[in-house]
Amino acid sequence: MRIGELAALAGVTTRTVRHYHRIGLLPEPERRSNGYRVYGLRGAIELVRIRRLTELGLGLDEIRDVLADDQGRDTHEVLAELDEDLARQERSVRERRERLAELLRNADASGGLPPEGPVSPELTALFTEMSEYSARLPGAEPHMAARDREVLALLDAAPESASYAWLTELLASLRADSEAMRAAYDIYARLDELAGAPVDDPRIPEVAAAIAALMPDELAPELARSAVEMDEGVPGGAFAEALLAHHTPAQAEVLRRTMRLLWERAR
Repeated sequence: MRIGELAALAGVTTRTVRHYHRIGLLPEPERRSNGYRVYGLRGAIELVRIRRLTELGLGLDEIRDVLADDQGRDTHEVLAELDEDLARQERSVRERRERLAELLRNADASGGLPPEGPVSPELTALFTEMSEYSARLPGAEPHMAARDREVLALLDAAPESASYAWLTELLASLRADSEAMRAAYDIYARLDELAGAPVDDPRIPEVAAAIAALMPDELAPELARSAVEMDEGVPGGAFAEALLAHHTPAQAEVLRRTMRLLWERAR
């Protein structure tokens, strides 16, 4: 058989056959005196086997390992590993579809996804309530409200290994308290007023105390542990440094004082 006939019999292209030759996956027969390669039945059998293994999802390196074992002792193990990997992918796709379905349901119920989305259902619900509340305000929404949503969205996307397990409980607590939204927006407005203030502004301790008071007692220890790195001199505070730099000096001082208050409450 010529290369074109071999490729047609195995259901691949001649380009694929040549690629397998180049990488050493398929033995290349010697050329005859006329310059043509002639393939026997063994070449077709091996090529078909390679095609079937690729269709199952094996990589070419894995196929090389399988073909290297003439008795096929490793084939079962490789295929079993592939099956486990496909099962993991299947679960991942199913979970992603469930997540998408939930996001779409929430979007339909609330009139669309928040600008910071997609975020968790809990955060979507909170952002929707914030949007509805800010729409009833006489003026523009405080700048700090939008900035706070950005930070919450960032923490919401943190890997499970990160120390932000308190976030879900905090969101539920804020939504459960009818006065929490009003108190939060009052704080946002006061933080906006501190945008250009010096770090020794007398309003800073008052705003920090108001924020700390808004945090539920049962969450104070976890919040304090997650944010204690905001104190100067604590190593490993890359996120804390970035968060503080995201605010003006006076606003950053409010955050530092708030964390210290929470830490003192948790002790």
